[in-house]
Amino acid sequence: QVQLVESGGGLVQPGGSLRLSCAASGSIFSLNAMGWVRQPPGKERELVAQIISGGEPAYVDSVKGRFTISRDNAKNAVYLQMNSLKPEDTAVYYCYLDVGTGWRRIWGQGTQVTVSS
Repeated sequence: QVQLVESGGGLVQPGGSLRLSCAASGSIFSLNAMGWVRQPPGKERELVAQIISGGEPAYVDSVKGRFTISRDNAKNAVYLQMNSLKPEDTAVYYCYLDVGTGWRRIWGQGTQVTVSS
């Protein structure tokens, strides 16, 4: 059973930076995509960034130029570097992997990011 473990969330002042990490335990075959979504307080989840295997990273407009998604295939890990953070970036951030021919989605447990002075 593959599990994703997230780390790196916390409290940061506006303009600061955080780096989220998400590592998979267990063997993964046919990794199709990796990404991050977030859920702000009282709002629905939104896709933040995604990498589809063989493709270019994609970002929601509100984070373009500030966030960078990257991956380490050898570790089955995905990262989210977040710079110039704003209060509206406050949310629980979840990583995911899409695996197998059915693109089954595996979720991380979520990590809180709070941007406040």
